[in-house]
Formats: sequence, structure tokens, C-alpha cells
Amino acid sequence: MPWNIIGHQWAVDLLKRDITRDRVRHAYLFTGPPGVGKRTLALAMARALNCERAPVTCHVTRDTCRACRLIASGGHPDVVTLQADAAGTLKVDQVRELQKQLSLSPNEGPYRIAILLRFQEASAGASNALLKTLEEPPPRVKLLLTADSAEALLPTIVSRCEVVALRPIPIPEVRSALEQRWGAAPDQAALLAHLSGGRVGWAVAHLQDEPAMQRRSAVLTELRQLLGASHVTRFAYAEKLSKNRDSVSEVLVHWLSYWRDVLLAASGSNVPLANVDLQTEIHDQAARYTPELARRTVQAIRQAADRLDHNINPRLALEVLMLDLPHFATL
Repeated sequence: MPWNIIGHQWAVDLLKRDITRDRVRHAYLFTGPPGVGKRTLALAMARALNCERAPVTCHVTRDTCRACRLIASGGHPDVVTLQADAAGTLKVDQVRELQKQLSLSPNEGPYRIAILLRFQEASAGASNALLKTLEEPPPRVKLLLTADSAEALLPTIVSRCEVVALRPIPIPEVRSALEQRWGAAPDQAALLAHLSGGRVGWAVAHLQDEPAMQRRSAVLTELRQLLGASHVTRFAYAEKLSKNRDSVSEVLVHWLSYWRDVLLAASGSNVPLANVDLQTEIHDQAARYTPELARRTVQAIRQAADRLDHNINPRLALEVLMLDLPHFATL
């Protein structure tokens, strides 16, 4: 499989053409939803750029060169990966330290390469600092950025990059890859492929993280219980959940997936459900709701997630959501 990438063949072909024709841009921006493969493709590009052999084929064989092995393991002296700190922000000091490294000549490979992950998490100062490097890149330097969307970055940064917008790949392709490459059982592969929405990275991460799937089951059980709960019980749940921002995000992702499926079923859509292991339950729930009520519930969850992204008080955002959730007897 070219570059050892699942899907995104058009993007691989584009990058390979740039390399073989010696038309590599000084900066590339890989965009797409979390888990779609941005980081994987950026690393493949880094390997191809600094490969010691045939740059578009070496690292798809078992007998890879030293440079490709070092980049894959994170140990190449000319390839630096930068991402947000523990507080969730990529800071200006991190970018300035990177710029010092990029000003030096490569130690081993033809290029010094910086991979900047989730650049939407960069502070305004960090973005402006990187802009100077993008405007006047040092010789023999390549920048590979990833972000959830180009709209999340400064237009001046986007305009100085070759944008490679990755999209989810077909569900059957994800399912096949999980079975053949990662040894997932057929039922497990089918569920993860549908839940991922075509994002291989998400599916693989959850395949290798059994507690994450256990948390999903617990989260959906709590959702069922909340549908028949009083406001007092709901507010107590909101207070407890609001104390852990990471948990809030995970909960809302699963709730949104579930209610999207209810909306699809209530609307009579032929679009495949994500929660394929809960199809009977979802259709039973859909029989209790009008499409409009299901749509409003989906919208309420999305609004709660958006409020949290904009640093609204978590407890307040969740209490509003608790008021918006419909009340029905649990299954």
C-alpha cells in the first residue's frame, strides 16, 4: 500500500508528484476531522523527504532505510514534532525555540522538517511567530502543519501553505483495514468503522483502548437513565460531569452520535447508523420522537459542545443541556 496509508490515495499521489518533480512547497497544511489521518500523512511526507533511498517507495518495504526508521520512531535529528503543552495551548516560546533549531543546517538529511500538530491550538503569539518563518523560510526547511480545519487558523498562515484537506474514507475500507492490518474481529471492526465515520485513526485508537469502549457503554447507559430522570437528578449529574472537562467532551461525542442515529431513524433515512450494535434500541427510541424533537436534541448537544469550546462555564452549559433533553421513560 503506497506510503503505508489507508485511503487518501489522491493526497498521497499529490505529495509523491511534488517530490518526484522537485516541486515540494516549503509548507503543507493537512486538515480534516480528528483521527482522519493528518498526523500519519505528515509523518509519511517527512519520511519521503528525508529518505536515504528511493524517496517515494523506500518506507513501504520491510527493509527501510535508517532515516525512515528514525523518523517513524521519533528519533531523527532533523525532524521535530511540536504540539500544545499540557494546558492545551501551543505557546510562542515553543515556536521561537523551534525557529532556533530550523535556523541550523540539517545534520543528516536533505531537510530540517517541523511537524506542528493541531495548530488550531496555537496561541495568537505562536501563530504570528510562525508566520515570519512561513514568509521567509530558511533554506532546506519544510513545515508540515495539521489542523482540524483551515478556518481555525489565520488566513495569512493558510495562504502560505499547500492545503491538503483530508476527508473520511468509506466505512467498508476502514472495516477491512481493521480486520486485515490490525486483526480486529469482524463484529468489532464493523462497529468501530461505523462509529469512526470513516476516520481510521479514531478506529485504531479505540481498537487499542478497551477502556474507551467500556466508557462508551457507561455513557450511553447514563443517557438512557437521564431521559426518565427528574431535573434534580439531571442537575446533579451535570455538576458531577462538569468537574472533568475531558470527560465532558467524550460524553458529548457519544451522545451526539447516539442522537444523530435517532434522528436518522426517526426521519426514515437510509443513511447507515453509527451505533450499529444498538440498532434495535435506536429504532425503538425513534418511534417515540418526532424528527423535529430529535433534531432539536441533536442541536442542543452541539450547542453545549460549542459553548464548552468557547470556555463557557461547564456546569452552566451542561445544566442548559439537561433542560433541553426530552423526558421519556427509559428503555
